[in-house]
Parts: sequence; C-alpha cells; structure tokens
Amino acid sequence: MKPPLDILLCAPRGFCAGVVRAIDAVEKALKLHGAPVYVRHEIVHNKYVVESLKRKGAVFVSELSQVPDASRPVIFSAHGVAKSVPAEANARNLFAIDATCPLVTKVHREAEVHHKRGRHILLVGHAGHPEVIGTMGQLPQGAITLIETLDDVATLTPPAGQLAFVTQTTLSVDDTREIVEALKARFPELIAPHKEDICYATTNRQEAVKHVAPRVDGLIVVGSPNSSNSQRLREVAERAGCPAARLVLRTDEIDWTVFGNIRRLGLTAGASAPEVLVEEIIDAFAQRYDVTVETVSTADESVFFPLPRELREPAPTAAE
Repeated sequence: MKPPLDILLCAPRGFCAGVVRAIDAVEKALKLHGAPVYVRHEIVHNKYVVESLKRKGAVFVSELSQVPDASRPVIFSAHGVAKSVPAEANARNLFAIDATCPLVTKVHREAEVHHKRGRHILLVGHAGHPEVIGTMGQLPQGAITLIETLDDVATLTPPAGQLAFVTQTTLSVDDTREIVEALKARFPELIAPHKEDICYATTNRQEAVKHVAPRVDGLIVVGSPNSSNSQRLREVAERAGCPAARLVLRTDEIDWTVFGNIRRLGLTAGASAPEVLVEEIIDAFAQRYDVTVETVSTADESVFFPLPRELREPAPTAAE
C-alpha cells in the first residue's frame, strides 16, 4: 500500500499576464507570418516553454545580428531590452515586435522621468538579469547605479543631487523591503515609485508560499534555475520555515532522498512555468504516494494584457 501524501497546491501560481502575453505574441506571429519567427533571448525563463516554441518554428537568437532575414518578425522578450536594441532593429529595417511586460515598461518610464528631472537613479536588482540590463540600458551610462545587497547600500557614494529608486519586478518583497529601508535610512529624501515596482504576480505567488511553507515537510517550486521569480519563491519558502524547499523544472530533478518520506508537500510554480509541469510533478508523487490535493488560495488574479499592436486582429466591420 502506498503511504498517504497531502499536497498543498499554492494559488496563484505559474504564468502571469506578462508571460501569457509574451508566449501568445510568439504563437500569434507564427500563425500570422509563418515560420521562422526570430526571438531575441529566451521569451521567458523556462526551458520547457522555449523548446515547445522552437518546435513550432521560433528561432531564438542572442543578438539581432543573428537574424538573417529582415522581412521575418523578430520579437523582444518579456524582460525588456536596452534602448540600443530597438535602435539597431530600426537601422536594419527589421520587423520588430516588442513583447516587454507592461509592468517592466512602467519601470523604464519611471526611470526616464527621474532622469529628465535631474535625479540619479538607484536600481534594486540582480546584475546580469535581462530585465536589469534592459532597465539600465534605457538611460546613458552612469545615470543608474545598481544596488544588489545591503552592503551596496552601506558603501554607496552617489553623485550630488536628488536620488530616486526603482526595482526589478521579480524580486523578493522581503529582500527589497530591507534594502529600501536601508536606502531611506541613509538618504531620507530618496524618491520612491508612486506604486511598488515589484509586480502583482511576484507578490501574490510569494504570499501563497508564505502561507503554505510552515505547514509542510517540503516544498517544490516548479521553474527554471535562471528564473529570478522562481528562485525568490524557493528563498521565501525557506525563510517562512519550510524544512526543504527545492527548485525543480521536470520530474527527473526531484530528489527522492529529500521527498521520498514526507507526509505533506507544498507545490507552486514560478511565473514562467506552465501548469502542465505542475501536473507532471503531481503525477510523479502519485506513483509513490496515495495523493490528496488541496488548493490553498490567497489571492484572485484577473489581470490581462493585450497583445502588441502589430499582432492584434483588426476589429470586424459591420458588413462582416
């Protein structure tokens, strides 16, 4: 007889509106224009999604110079790009479609406004992440200083004048709070965003994990190792008291020495992980355990972002 296992399934989990829009943009471009459709960088940070789009005719490139045919669509990923990228696309007359998440675009606009008003900008984020590269690339070099840790706050020597801050959208709410509090303590006149930059989906998924983590023996975050929001979910689970939190993309990555003898499992997915992977993980546990699944919901999500303008179908006319 199989031992019993309760799975507490976090809700919300998985795809956010920005990811849905980016994946839909690639699929719609393939439908309207046929293959190949070029995509600069991974459209979202999930190997499974990228491989599935490749099979449909998407070709992923690291730079625009790798796009051989200017007549084919080229899509910019959900993470956003530096200003130099659309400028290069324009210079080469490429058919470019920008699938940047609107919440990332909001951070870009905030940074531009601060710069126009003569403020030096502090960006709380992780070096090397595509979103951070894109945000820093909105403005001339030196206009933005990247802040990754509390140590960075302590050693910061910004230029004279007003300071403002923006944040990467996929960070841990708690980490960011600590850094922002330290910044405000050092620079009381620091100008904050009108509305928090960390996206609604990141916040909601972290809240659900905080709710579930103390109640389980282990928690799995379905997601890719290069997904910032997925890594943050794992850290949030550990911090909330979960004895074993692991980031897993597919079932062959499950460590059964950790998860082979538990009674309660928490399960969530990063914002770029499809639900089919969550179901795969549940099936893998069902082969070893007598599984019952309970959904633990902490928020309802109804956010929707329309496709980029170039991919929207024209409205039917009255005669049709």
